[in-house]
Amino acid sequence: MFLPRKNTPRWIILLIDITICFVAFILAYLVRFEFKPPKIEIDLARFFLPILLGVRIVSFYLGKTYAGIIRYTSSQDTVRIFYVITAGSVFFALLNQVRFYFFDQQYFIPYSIIILEYLLTLFAMIVSRIAVKVLYMELKTPEKARRRVVIYGAGESGLITKRAIDRDSRSDMEVFAFVDEDHGKSGKTMEGAEIFPLKKLDELFSSGKVDEVIIAIPSLDKKKKAAFINKALSYNVRVSNIPPVKQWIKGELSFRQIRDIRIEDLLGRETIKLDSAAVSAQVKGKTVLVTGAAGSIGSELVRQLLAYQPALVVVLDQAETPVFQLENELNAAGYQGKFEVVMGDVRQIDRMRRMMAHFKPNIIYHAAAYKHVPLMENNPSEAVLSNVLGTRIMADLAEEFSAEKFVFISTDKAVNPTSVMGATKRAAEIYIQSKDKHSKTAFVTTRFGNVLGSNGSVIPIFKKQIEEGGPITVTHPEVTRFFMTIPEAVQLVLEAGAMSEGGEIYAFDMGESVKVIDLANNMIKLSGLEPGRDIEVVFTGLRPGEKLYEEVLSDAENTIPTHHKKILRAKVREYGFDEVEQDISGLIALFDEQNNEKIVSRLKRLIPEYISSNSQFEALDKH
Repeated sequence: MFLPRKNTPRWIILLIDITICFVAFILAYLVRFEFKPPKIEIDLARFFLPILLGVRIVSFYLGKTYAGIIRYTSSQDTVRIFYVITAGSVFFALLNQVRFYFFDQQYFIPYSIIILEYLLTLFAMIVSRIAVKVLYMELKTPEKARRRVVIYGAGESGLITKRAIDRDSRSDMEVFAFVDEDHGKSGKTMEGAEIFPLKKLDELFSSGKVDEVIIAIPSLDKKKKAAFINKALSYNVRVSNIPPVKQWIKGELSFRQIRDIRIEDLLGRETIKLDSAAVSAQVKGKTVLVTGAAGSIGSELVRQLLAYQPALVVVLDQAETPVFQLENELNAAGYQGKFEVVMGDVRQIDRMRRMMAHFKPNIIYHAAAYKHVPLMENNPSEAVLSNVLGTRIMADLAEEFSAEKFVFISTDKAVNPTSVMGATKRAAEIYIQSKDKHSKTAFVTTRFGNVLGSNGSVIPIFKKQIEEGGPITVTHPEVTRFFMTIPEAVQLVLEAGAMSEGGEIYAFDMGESVKVIDLANNMIKLSGLEPGRDIEVVFTGLRPGEKLYEEVLSDAENTIPTHHKKILRAKVREYGFDEVEQDISGLIALFDEQNNEKIVSRLKRLIPEYISSNSQFEALDKH
């Protein structure tokens, strides 16, 4: 209620600055002559005062020192005041020299007065602004209402982070400490904040004095970062971090750029080193088709492929709005003319044949599929039509139009499938793997688990539930999943596609499995809330076709390492193409009957390891 609703008019700020100059000049005289200036000096002061004020007014006007909002004073405002005051004082010194050498060899005023007035004016103008800012911040956010913050990293980035917080009056943070791995910095202070060794982190967190910690080391190792975040969250301490230096605005970090930690940071996965030369050799100058291009994986494939300078990327999908949004994004990024959008359904062979005849793609990334397990469990015929028929059509057309390579995006749910979705993806794997032996087109399969932030991921669901105040719904307290980020998954797809010769099934190193309940609790904590108190977690039971634990390779399979430590080649049972083609054709033909039991029974004959879980089709496994 005590804060002004409007900014102080500029003319008032200018008047205050001029008053500061006037008082500083008088005080400089009094100090110089021990408060008893001679009459001749008083006369000189009376003569020079209008000159001094006139110069200061002109310099303030040119330097716009009065134009800033005082309560938002920043280091740039301080530097501007320094330059303007210094320039004015240098001008006074030059006037003194001009009079001395070209007129009567006397000075307007002693140099000591010029120096004293300079120091007093500079000090008073800067301190007055800082005082207003501090007072405003105190009235706006009293000390007891501020968040007490620790910065991880007492280097240059940490210092810049503290200054970004301190200079922004909109911040409700108070940095009182740093933590750093460098023991040589322990016990020292940096701009009033004590530096603690990293080993005292538990002591700091357990003291209850830390509300938030900011990671100010952009290049921090992923595993160290994940361990640090997990420790902070275990004490219910909120975690933020700063963006990479290249994202700073004009080389300067803004307080508004300090962001909450993303759930992806908790995976602690190492950055993938991609063989860019191999990917570029395969893609550059060629026409590449991406099916399902508006989905999470498909759209990221398009983004990353465009960086390798293909002749053209064909963006194929049937989802109108997501395609429209992706097209706008790519145009805004400057890719006009380097891609072409095609609306179409991979299940429509005539439409796909016309598209293939027109573009004749060299490489095809087939990401189009139905992926939601419970939905497909209730709609087996649609799962077969999209995941099996759609894949067969695109694979057959790839061969018909002499594509060099066909990369199929599969899933870990195809391993020992327990759901219709997983079984249909495994059926598609079998078809393209058997087809590779009789085709000049190289067919390759890539398998990976859940990707964080994808359309089918639990992350968007959990975020929405948290925003709505809960509860968060988890199927089972023991359910675990493998996770990787979308860019990471796509990088591995590109790498696997580049290294393949045909017929391989590549499985990706998904790291350690994560309990979904832990993921939910961490997301609540990252939102600054407490599980069980602010947001409840409710268990709803496993959904139809859902596994408790997921696998990447089946029990009957083993793997062969490749040159990339995160990509393994699976050794799987091989099928004869004629037999597979007959089985797949029979499976697809069942669509017209719309008999779910017949469709699933046929899938189970094709894939003996397919055992339904928590599903209406479990009865079929007893016969």
